[in-house]
Amino acid sequence: MAKLTKRISGNETAFPRREKAAKTPEQAFRLLMNLCAKSEKCTSDARKALYRWGVDPSAHESIIRKLTEQKFIDDTRYAAAYVREKATLSRWGSYKIRSGLRTKQISEETIAEAVAQLDAHDMSGKLEEQLRRKMRTVKAKNSYDLRTKLLRYGAGLGFDFSEVNDLVERLVQHTDSVSDDF
Repeated sequence: MAKLTKRISGNETAFPRREKAAKTPEQAFRLLMNLCAKSEKCTSDARKALYRWGVDPSAHESIIRKLTEQKFIDDTRYAAAYVREKATLSRWGSYKIRSGLRTKQISEETIAEAVAQLDAHDMSGKLEEQLRRKMRTVKAKNSYDLRTKLLRYGAGLGFDFSEVNDLVERLVQHTDSVSDDF
């Protein structure tokens, strides 16, 4: 008897993937209700899930409309939760938060309302804390190199460039004056 072997290359697996049956609109509605009850979801998250589950595209809008009417999906509530989470846990700045909400297809008015909740003084303190932490770990040849790396890091966190620049200048000047004392 000949030995059967299957060669696996690239993305193939030893076992073929089983095609999942498309969900009916009723099943999708119940699943989305459960998902939205567990964590905040926005309209675009719901659309992606419906598409992923293979639900008939003509039923998408009616499902989303029902979920919105029953307050399972609320983009304003989602945006407020997103801003709180990203500002406190991820320590993002307002620019990066706005960008994240835009990728979720949240309206500009809703984004503006949600970002307005941020306390500017608190955000400035978080930026300073992040830059000080980064300063301890960054390997820089000179103060110019240190400034550049800190500016890039602060801008990457999504903070206003002028605010990052002012804070970096102050921090680097402080380290220069401390190193001159030795």
